[in-house]
Amino acid sequence: MDPFVILVLCLSSLLLFSLWKQNYGKGKLPPGPTPLPIIGNILQLDMRNIKKSMQNLSKAYGPVFTLYIGMKPTVVLHGYEAIKEALIDMGEEFSGRGHFPLSERSKKGFGVAFSNGKMWKETRRFSLMTLRNLGMGKRRLEDRVQEEASCLVEELRKTKALPCDPTFITGCAPCNVMCSVIFQNRFDYNDQNFLNLVKKSTENIKILSSPWIQEKHNQQSEYSVENLLNTVHDLLGAASQTTSTTLRYGLLLLLKHPEVTAKVQEEIDHVVGQNRSPCMQDRSSMPYTDAVVHEIQRYTDLLPMSLPRKVTRDIKFRNCLIPKGTTILTALSSVLHDNKEFPNPEMFDPGHFLDESGNFKKSDYFMPFSAGKRMCPGEGLARVELFLFLTTILQKFTLKPLVDPKHIDTTPVTNGLASVPPSYQLCFIPV
Repeated sequence: MDPFVILVLCLSSLLLFSLWKQNYGKGKLPPGPTPLPIIGNILQLDMRNIKKSMQNLSKAYGPVFTLYIGMKPTVVLHGYEAIKEALIDMGEEFSGRGHFPLSERSKKGFGVAFSNGKMWKETRRFSLMTLRNLGMGKRRLEDRVQEEASCLVEELRKTKALPCDPTFITGCAPCNVMCSVIFQNRFDYNDQNFLNLVKKSTENIKILSSPWIQEKHNQQSEYSVENLLNTVHDLLGAASQTTSTTLRYGLLLLLKHPEVTAKVQEEIDHVVGQNRSPCMQDRSSMPYTDAVVHEIQRYTDLLPMSLPRKVTRDIKFRNCLIPKGTTILTALSSVLHDNKEFPNPEMFDPGHFLDESGNFKKSDYFMPFSAGKRMCPGEGLARVELFLFLTTILQKFTLKPLVDPKHIDTTPVTNGLASVPPSYQLCFIPV
């Protein structure tokens, strides 16, 4: 190699190392592994199992540590105490949405999930108010979920007890509930517009967009058409992906553990019977089923690292100084899989949510929807959907696996941003 090229590379490396060293020393950030110039700590992370990497780093550096993704620092919160202190006790300071390149390119700061500042506060307030006006949190919302559960049962009957992949059907049902809220109309499962709705979220949004169509030239308004479009997309995306993935994972876990499924069906027969549909009022009389639904969410660990946040101002946190705008990652799986709160956390066990008398037991560590000001606004809907969809399915069908349950693998196919269950098939046998 040419000596001049070698000299340039050496000088460039020294310069970059100097810049990195200066940046690394600022702010009195929490401790963490020593980053490399340019790439930071990327090589020290197993991208196929972020949860395990974070667990190992927490053992070495404590519950609050710093990672460098490239040249920029990211503070990681690991464990219940650190996450509670940040997201709940200091909720306002940790309420910013962190750097997320994919969404920034597509959403440009609009919507409710990835916006910040005044835009986020006004959009969230408007979304919650509008959803309440359209039935969210009221009895009529439960009626819509029950109606969709009945439609779901009819679709499952069409499989005629033959092997099927539940991905499509479990994806349609939660999305249709949100459609019935936003558009005041549910869709047939083979309706082409409905099937394309999540990908083409600009269709059929007249209910939300029409009152503010004078606003198209006001770029400062939180109620612009572009922001409303992105907000609807966020709501539909959450409804059609998070709940449906949890439901699909739940069916896989019930196939894996037929003894759990049998206990749930026994409780359904005792409390609900076969002559009416399950309702949310039944939940208080069905502690085992309630525990199973919670355990599915805990075990599934849908978003192990949640979505990135950022601090909204310079803050002092546990004797560290975190500069405004620093990205914050919250390791939700460290809470959902805490071995002191949940013995044998890697095991699927509804007993994690039952006391010695068999009554349902709440846990502050149950954070599948995150916590604080940025927690999922659709938590209430998701709880209703998961309980009613699962109980209605198990009321009407016996789940039959295609292989011996002991050979069923419940390991997620990805464990980075989201935990996705492996593909599988089962038979829905009418009761």
